[in-house]
Amino acid sequence: MTREAVSTETVSAGAVYRGMDQATLDRQYSPSSRVPSLAAYLALYERRSAAARRDHPVRAGLRYGPHPAELLDYFPGRPGPGPGRPPLLVFVHGGNWQALGRAESAFPAPPLLRAGAAVAVVGYGLAPGTGLDAMAGMVRRAVGRLLDRAEELGFASDRLYLCGTSAGAHLAAMALLPGPYAEPAGGPDVSGRIAGAVLLSGMYDLEPVRLSYVNEALRLDEPAALRNSPLHRLPERLPPVVMARGGNETEEYVRQHERMVAALRGRTEVAEVVAERHDHFDLPGDLGVRGTELGDTVLGLLGLGPERGGTTG
Repeated sequence: MTREAVSTETVSAGAVYRGMDQATLDRQYSPSSRVPSLAAYLALYERRSAAARRDHPVRAGLRYGPHPAELLDYFPGRPGPGPGRPPLLVFVHGGNWQALGRAESAFPAPPLLRAGAAVAVVGYGLAPGTGLDAMAGMVRRAVGRLLDRAEELGFASDRLYLCGTSAGAHLAAMALLPGPYAEPAGGPDVSGRIAGAVLLSGMYDLEPVRLSYVNEALRLDEPAALRNSPLHRLPERLPPVVMARGGNETEEYVRQHERMVAALRGRTEVAEVVAERHDHFDLPGDLGVRGTELGDTVLGLLGLGPERGGTTG
């Protein structure tokens, strides 16, 4: 893997990556270092997710694969004013590949449901018990299973949109890559069946992640980090992508976002959103919320609202 050059004048003794020592690199890949209380956000996720399940019809715990964690919650979309079935947004949670689950991750559903979308919230196995290759396969398998059941579940099979935040954005980006993949761990190739993607505050080059504290759970070696780095494996053509981040992100998350935006240009339509008043953890709360830049852009992608803004080819 080719790393970006770092001037020898800026490399300190003990540098691990791009002139950063271990403590600095670890802080850069700890987005909670930029917010007063991670616990407060996690409690908010849990409360809002419980309210989403209380206030909206949901088919909870639908199995999509053999692993105990391969369950998803499906919120049916109501028929819109036009003909046809609603689009589906599939949400993949974050948590550094080692925390959270579908129980805390239904909070984006209500505004999307009100706008006319169906929503699926995907659970997947976590590190260290589940490796990253298997996690990526689980997300692909969830997408494939949903598409197989589109008629039964009631959404338009040609309007499935995949959305992930943080580690979930990485896994969603991996699902955009064409196969082949060895079943069952690798999951099916669903890349040609995804109508569009929404990637929030993600990591797309895992070499620095491999060198950080996050790898204590992931246990990636260099080939595995490269194999799971979508930035280096993008196909020539992709469906439309919304790339979003908060204004209050670490410099490395900003750099990862900017590199992915640049790599996507020329391969697809890219709508970039930088929500200056948001951070890594509250940004997903704008999904589907009309009047917010992210919400309007995502609804435009789904065909439920304003046209996508800030689009580049």
